[in-house]
Amino acid sequence: MSTVLQRLPPGARVAVIRLRSLGDCVLTTPAISLLKQFRPDLQIAVVVEDAFAAVFSGNPDIDRTLAPKASVVSRFRPHLALNLHGGSTSVWLTFMVPTGLRAGFEHFRFTPIYNIRIPRAQTILKIERTVHTAEHLASAMFFLGVPRCEIPRAVLYANPKPRPRPYAVLHPMASAPDKTWTFSNFLAVAEHIQRNLGLEPVFIAGRGESLVAFDRYTCVSGAPLEELKSWLAGAALFVGNDSGPAHMAAAFGLPVVVLFGASDPAIWHPWRTPSAVMTSHNGINSIQVAQVVEALEKLTLQHSTAQLPQPQ
Repeated sequence: MSTVLQRLPPGARVAVIRLRSLGDCVLTTPAISLLKQFRPDLQIAVVVEDAFAAVFSGNPDIDRTLAPKASVVSRFRPHLALNLHGGSTSVWLTFMVPTGLRAGFEHFRFTPIYNIRIPRAQTILKIERTVHTAEHLASAMFFLGVPRCEIPRAVLYANPKPRPRPYAVLHPMASAPDKTWTFSNFLAVAEHIQRNLGLEPVFIAGRGESLVAFDRYTCVSGAPLEELKSWLAGAALFVGNDSGPAHMAAAFGLPVVVLFGASDPAIWHPWRTPSAVMTSHNGINSIQVAQVVEALEKLTLQHSTAQLPQPQ
């Protein structure tokens, strides 16, 4: 019995509907890489909101990004629309491919619109543990016909930010208070990074987020995503809360220390990069500075010769 990918003609157009958000977009790149490696002839477009389109810029596996508008998706005329988002907007965009194949996970809402229904990742991967987001998304490719293989690291493409000396990026923000380590703790870690690792601390934040508490250091607030990619591409180390920039740092292969609060590390831990995951049953602010410093020291010891300068 032929697979979905075997049924697609040479040079077929595939619309991968992702829309948002930052971490999810980054963790979609391993799945797209698997698809392109198996069928390099495919024309792959990612349907994504403008705020996150830069995640996919420069990626040789992706031929174009499309705005999440029904008219735009229709003009692309995909042979296969693959919905990896699942929300109501993505359902409507998938529905706008009336003559092609429409694939989505069977646990999504409005399942009747899909003529290809993808089982849960555990069924595809033949496991019963909690799966990482990268595994969940990649499992769709295996179901469509990509032979089972190791799921690669996420990838981003950018020119490194030129700086007079090596630097570490710290991201002290998160989407909710219970995912946010205190600013005073981040300042203590920044001091350790500067004094003991010989790295310049660089703090980053999104639009509308204030970094005034960290103004003794270099601060980058509200920069376009393309610029943020460059900062991370040139960094030697990343420390931050569980959030999109942590996944970006992992995609560049940085050593990463991530502090987790309410979200599940099994689903969202840094994917395929040297990392330390910091958690506490009593909440994120029960994680001690000393624990993070110890994790940094271990990562530094493991990767100093290849990626980090020796302490001065």
